[in-house]
Amino acid sequence: MINNFEDMQKLNKDGMDATMKSFGALSKVSQTIAAELADYSKKSFEDGTKLMEKLFGAKSLDKAMEIQADYAKTAYEGFVAEATKIGELYVDLAKESYKPFESYVMPKTAPAK
Repeated sequence: MINNFEDMQKLNKDGMDATMKSFGALSKVSQTIAAELADYSKKSFEDGTKLMEKLFGAKSLDKAMEIQADYAKTAYEGFVAEATKIGELYVDLAKESYKPFESYVMPKTAPAK
């Protein structure tokens, strides 16, 4: 009976430790994602402001169209790069949050003979 109680206490403590490690990873990666999104938003706003300045300075409609086309291409490429980076951060978030619980889910295999 005592062994079972001690085993339950150890299991409970291990579960709590794994949960706290998972929350720590969640917090760390979430902060990284938030910082990345804030940086992207700031850069996007600055790029939009520069676009408006260039458009107001354009001498002809053709030049304005060229400026707009260049901006659209650059903005799209930047968005795709940022979306890829954020996607990778979310994958890292899932991996890091899961890592403390691997020992509970993954069965321990016997050593190879």
